[in-house]
Formats: sequence, structure tokens, C-alpha cells
Amino acid sequence: MTTQLPLTRRTLLGSGFAAAAVTLSPTLKAQEVIMPASGPFWPNDARLAVSFSLMFEAGGQPISGAGGIIPDPIEKGLPDLPTNAFFQYGIYEGIPRILDLMDKYQVKLSSFMVGQAIEKAPDLAREIVRRGHEAAAHGRAWQNSYALDPDAERRFIAEGAASIEKITGQQPLGWNAYWMRNSQHTLDILQSLGFQYHIDEPSMDQPFIIKLKGGDFVTVPYTLHMNDIVSFPFGSWNPDAYEQALKDEFDQLYEEGAHKRRMMVVSLHDRISGHANRVRVLDRFLAYAKSKAGVWFARKDEIAAYALAHRPQTPVFDRGAPAISGLPGSSA
Repeated sequence: MTTQLPLTRRTLLGSGFAAAAVTLSPTLKAQEVIMPASGPFWPNDARLAVSFSLMFEAGGQPISGAGGIIPDPIEKGLPDLPTNAFFQYGIYEGIPRILDLMDKYQVKLSSFMVGQAIEKAPDLAREIVRRGHEAAAHGRAWQNSYALDPDAERRFIAEGAASIEKITGQQPLGWNAYWMRNSQHTLDILQSLGFQYHIDEPSMDQPFIIKLKGGDFVTVPYTLHMNDIVSFPFGSWNPDAYEQALKDEFDQLYEEGAHKRRMMVVSLHDRISGHANRVRVLDRFLAYAKSKAGVWFARKDEIAAYALAHRPQTPVFDRGAPAISGLPGSSA
């Protein structure tokens, strides 16, 4: 029997983190919310997980009409040479510089790769994996796929994943859609293709499990406010503000991590965070974060695997169809 409870902080985070079943509204399917009864929240009793994403997109964009830093749109159909060169910076300079920074601090990240992008720079994709980072999927091309019919969407995802496996030797387990926009069928398609998690939901500061028709599927939440392409575009770049935002995010979550599972996510793009002055900011932040005890710097596949292996400590949601809930889940 489902207990009717109001959705409040006390309901979700109450004494002892008791399990609760919550009905959000008469039109939504009841949500099962299972909160941790006790720790450990992370491996080795870490109080905070920090995870970096690196979007490998350069070369997957259309040669005309891709979004960039030039506000004046190019005439339709003509190759946008400076915008394409802006993307190419990620291949020539950005990704190598970020990889060197991660080596300096012995941090492993998750790289979400566009299939067409790594087909044009296969050696760089292999280098990412050779250095111990995760190869995850970001579609066949750098474009929307949510409006495709289910068969076409399946091909879009599968073809990008096949390119990653062929080039890097690593089967992608994680998925990130173009601007996070998936269809009502995406999670079911991903699960059927062998994926274990997606990141296309900026709704929590910890991983959680979604109950799909095919079984458990993990969400390792995304971030918008710590995403370089959203919060810190070139036109309003403020390195001091970005560095302070990173530290404030870390400090707050680290403090909360003493009594509940917390995760900090930072999203980087090949052509944006790989610039010299931005890497300097990331360098200072990593030095700061590395100075704190009890921090787990983790790839997203590691976080997903830990959530699945520690299901009693992981929130579990049974949402029903996205057309009803408005949130990712199994299609009707």
C-alpha cells in the first residue's frame, strides 16, 4: 500500500533517512524514494565525490550553422570557417591541455564522445582512454536526436557507440544527449544497447536509480551552473568568479557530505575549458580540492557502478512514462 506523504525536505531527509513512498500528484505514478539508512556514502568513507566530464565534440558539428562565438549568422549553406576553427581548437590544443592537467593531479574523467568527431581524430580518442579516462557516448553527430522515431534514434545512438568501441576498444556505458534533450524512448533504448547510466538530468547532487521496464538504470546527474558552455561563455568570461564558484560549490557539498551522499560535477568542453587561462583556473581549483581529505575523484562509470552495488544507500525512483511525469523514465 502506498502512503500519501507531502514532498518536503523532512519527508526525504528525515531522521535515520527512513524509506518513504511519495505521491507527487493524483496524475503521476507514485514514486518510491529510498534514502540511505547509513553510510558509507562513497568508497573508503569519502565524504564527497568529484566528477569531471569532458565533451569531445570538435568535428561532429555541421560545417555551416553550428553555434559559436560569432553572433552574426553565416549565410545558409556556406562553410563557417572561423567557427569550425573555433571547434578545432579542442583537438589541437584543448583536449591535450586538459589531459595533461588531469595527469598532474592524477584525476580520471569521463569523456563524452561524438562518433563523427572521434572518427576525424581517432588517435586523440585513443589517447584519452590510454590515460585511464572513460569513453562515453554523445551521439553519432553533434545534433538533436529527441525528435527521431524510435528506430532512427536507436541507430543514432548505436552508431555513435560503435564508433567509440571500434576506435578506443572501450564499450561506452554512459550517455549524454545534445543539450541533454532525450526522447520518451531514450532510456529504454540505452538500456537495451547495454548502457548503464545517463547524465541528462540536473535534478540532484547525488546519483540515483530509475526503475525502467528492463530493470535498474542509473542517473549520474548533470550540471548547468558548473557547465562552462552555459555559465561562462567567452563574452562574459570572469576567471575569478568561475574559480570562486567552483570553490563555493565544493565547500558547500563537502560540508553536507558529512551526513549525506554528495557529488560535485564539473562539465568541460574541448574548445572552451581547454584554453590556457581557463586551465589555469582549473589547476588552482584542483590544487584546492586535492588538499581536502576524503574526496573521491571518480569517473562517472565508477559512480554508476557504486550506486548499483550499494542500492540500499541509493535513491530509487519509479516515475512512470515521461509524457505524464515530465521526467526521464520508461516510455508508456
